[in-house]
This record gives sequence, structure tokens and C-alpha cells, in this order.
Amino acid sequence: MIDFIRQPWPWYFSGFMIALVMLLLIFWGKSFGFSANLRTICSMAGAGKKVRFFNFDWKAQRWNLLFLLGSIIGGWISAQFLSNPNGLELSPETITDLKTLGIHFNGALNPDELFSLNALAAPKTWLLLLSGGILVGFGSRYAGGCTSGHAISGLSNLQLPSLIAVIGFFIGGLIMTWAILPFIL
Repeated sequence: MIDFIRQPWPWYFSGFMIALVMLLLIFWGKSFGFSANLRTICSMAGAGKKVRFFNFDWKAQRWNLLFLLGSIIGGWISAQFLSNPNGLELSPETITDLKTLGIHFNGALNPDELFSLNALAAPKTWLLLLSGGILVGFGSRYAGGCTSGHAISGLSNLQLPSLIAVIGFFIGGLIMTWAILPFIL
């Protein structure tokens, strides 16, 4: 059974499962998005006493917190017990592209040059993490949601602002990948 779960599954299986989850959420009148959990957590911590944005009934969002927790636990289980024992498989072209950026591929999911304790010794890494976190936080708030909320939930509800946001996400991703990231690394 574990070998069946470990094997690469066809792309359409995840598409079917996402569609199933979205239909269930629409049926129950819920809207999916991970960035909404930050607002909920801040509200739970009492931020609503100081800032009106966080003053809402956070208990109505408990289901989304459970979804987030389940995603974290599922990701950990997958990484610990269901990963390919031979490591991640990448195309030779991707490995070559990573080498040109100074990133050595060792079969792990996250490259050590960016995601290790040794990488935290470099001020450049801290600057990248801090600026990336600020940009993602500001961007998800300014866009009224994160990529998962707009691309999955917003598009399935045929919301024009979500379509515009997703187009912006793709353009931003292309600019980052081809223009900014090679300059940074």
C-alpha cells in the first residue's frame, strides 16, 4: 500500500480532489484561503481590541484553522513517511538551471544553500526571508487573499477580481523567476 501511495500520481487526480473540496465548500457556504488564517490567529490573540480589522467572530473560521493544521500534519507525514527513498527526481535541465544560480541539487526538497541553519548565518538570507515575508504579507492583504484563495476558491466562484489577481501572480512569478532571482542569487 505504501508503494502505491509513494508513486507519482497523475495530475488529474489532484485536480479532481481540489474540485471535490471546492464543491463541498460551496455547498456549505465556505470560502477557501490560507491567508485568512493569519487574521483569525491575530483575532484569537486579542488583536481585535486594538485594530478593528481583527475584531470579528474568529470562531466561525475554526474549520479553516483545522484545514491549515491538517495541511501541515499531512505535509509532515508525507515528508517523513511517504517520500521517495531515492530522493526528489528533477529533469537534467532543471538541475543545470539550478547550478547556474549557485544551487547544488542533492535530491532533497529544499536546497541547503537556501534552507539550512548554515544559510541563516548569511545576512543575505535574512534579508531575503524578511523582504519576502513582508512582500507576501502585504501582497496577500492588498490583493484580498493569497494565491490559493484566489486561484482555487475565487476562480471556482467565477470572481473577476480573483482572475485579475491570478494573472498578476503569474506575471509576478515570471518576473521573479527570469529577472529578479538570477540577480539576487
